[in-house]
Amino acid sequence: PGAGPWRRQPLSPRPVGERLCSVDEATAGGGTYTRHGFIFSSLAGCLEKRSEDNGLPVVSVVRDAESQLLPDVGAVVTCKVCSINSRFAKVHILYVGSTPLKSTFRGTIRREDIRATEKDKVEVYKSFRPGDIVLAKVISLGDAQSNYLLSTAENELGVVVARSEAGVQMVPISWCEMQCPRTHTKDFRKVARVQPQFLQT
Repeated sequence: PGAGPWRRQPLSPRPVGERLCSVDEATAGGGTYTRHGFIFSSLAGCLEKRSEDNGLPVVSVVRDAESQLLPDVGAVVTCKVCSINSRFAKVHILYVGSTPLKSTFRGTIRREDIRATEKDKVEVYKSFRPGDIVLAKVISLGDAQSNYLLSTAENELGVVVARSEAGVQMVPISWCEMQCPRTHTKDFRKVARVQPQFLQT
């Protein structure tokens, strides 16, 4: 006495390329592919298993309305800087456009993708600091193992919110500097040229 043969597993959305099960356990349905004796998801979505009367269940991956939204090449995303080193900044992608993401996607902004000019003179620590909120553009897609490559090499992209050591939201004073309104200390950043309404503290 179940609710029919369909069973949608209430799991977090499956990423593209995730190994679901072996071909001995199930038959590949929609949204999947087989390789080396295993069934993998070919799109991001929810796993469904349908019992077949005469044999193996069919596994499918179905796009959810909410899991459909993934960062795509060319999309502008809002992200938070997690860590930096001399070669790149690691970020968590929070929004695609103005839509919040349900699950966290990791991204990397490489040193050569921070700005469009004088790329060889760019220093990551003078561009971003952990905790900064950054607008960036997706330049290549990640997969289940790695993360998205992002660029801030446009005037409108870069740091939109940063806090000073005093914990106060800083104000942009040029394309490469922000200032703490309380202590007047200046810090280097790759500043996004955003509309004035975003610059209110």
